[in-house]
Amino acid sequence: MDATADTLLAFQALLLGVASAGVLATGFEALTRRPASFALLETGGGQALASVPLIVFTAPFIILRNTLRGRRFERRPLGFVAAATAVACLWSLASGRVIFDLVLALIG
Repeated sequence: MDATADTLLAFQALLLGVASAGVLATGFEALTRRPASFALLETGGGQALASVPLIVFTAPFIILRNTLRGRRFERRPLGFVAAATAVACLWSLASGRVIFDLVLALIG
């Protein structure tokens, strides 16, 4: 693969990661009537263990949502927002790549 193809694949993985995080977080909220958050891991026991896959794939959405709320209501500095956005984008890139690999493995 050349650099252009690799860049396109990375961009597609990033978009897939962001989109899937949003869909999963919105679906969770629609089903449970509460937003997905990292606090799910604090419940302990089996519920916390069962929430790990959800948190792994919705984390970019949670990070961006919390960052934008923090900027709006708590006036967090713009550098903090930029750093959190970079973390969310890298996480989306990684989770999007995992989703791509799972789909490719399923379709052969």
